[in-house]
Amino acid sequence: MTSIVVNSSKPVKTEKKNYTGNGLVYVKNPHLDSMDEDILYHFDLGTKTHNLPAMFGDIKFVCVGGSANRMKAFAQFMHKELGLKGDEKDMEDICAGTDRYCMYKVGPVLSISHGMGIPSISIMLHELIKLLHHAKCCDVTIIRIGTSGGLGIEPGSVVITDTAVDSFFKPRFEQVILDRVVVRSTELDKDLAEELLECSKEIKDFPTLVGHTMCTYDFYEGQGRLDGALCSFSNEKKLDYLRRAYNAGVRNIEMESTVFAAMCRLCGLKAAVVCVTLLNRLHGDQIRASHEVLLEYQQQPQKLISMFIKKRLRLWNPEESLSSI
Repeated sequence: MTSIVVNSSKPVKTEKKNYTGNGLVYVKNPHLDSMDEDILYHFDLGTKTHNLPAMFGDIKFVCVGGSANRMKAFAQFMHKELGLKGDEKDMEDICAGTDRYCMYKVGPVLSISHGMGIPSISIMLHELIKLLHHAKCCDVTIIRIGTSGGLGIEPGSVVITDTAVDSFFKPRFEQVILDRVVVRSTELDKDLAEELLECSKEIKDFPTLVGHTMCTYDFYEGQGRLDGALCSFSNEKKLDYLRRAYNAGVRNIEMESTVFAAMCRLCGLKAAVVCVTLLNRLHGDQIRASHEVLLEYQQQPQKLISMFIKKRLRLWNPEESLSSI
């Protein structure tokens, strides 16, 4: 860890180190070792009240997404795709004791909602990473499945993120800790992105590409929209900004990828971001597609991730079609 000074008396600390080696999930917090109990408050779980290794020790894939309903539907979809016994409609929400997040376990797959925006996914990731650590999970792959605004590409395209960038098109996540700004790398696993791209070549239903994903702190002004309650810029300035983002390699915009990439990297998790685009922001700001079309769009990254998981588990049959979600 190094420190640099940028136009301030306060140092900006940069964190770049990540853990690799034995495949375990690491927590970078020495205080946890001295705690008698770790309460994962927003999951309604704890190290004393629940046997976390027995409940989650076999997890190999974690899929997270903003919407609780979408992640429940994904869990039910994976239940069918993996050929598990029982009725997928009977799956119970592990986090039913709280209304913050939902969580479903489907064999070696964990499906969790994270809400909307950096603060919400950050809280979830802190407790998820501790959960995987306490459960002694090994060789875990984590994938954010989401929706986004496209940039210069057709609606319905699926973007596999190679680099998560901030609003200045820089591969970094800035976290204020006490009274200092800590800058963390947002590098994602390149081999995982390439593996996902190879999987996509077997699905002809929708275009898939690799590109930068820009993460913002806001849906309206932060993404250059003209239709919010506040707007202080012209359409020309908006388009100039979005074109500069496109020229910097950005192909879609959302609100979670930088903190997701930074936290997973620091804790030894191989991570990917796979988002479908709901519109081309160069052509407008409002999402005008019908509910049926949007539902179809949202299923597309889930189909890709299902194929990826089944291939990893050696369950994929190229001649069979994916179940409907």
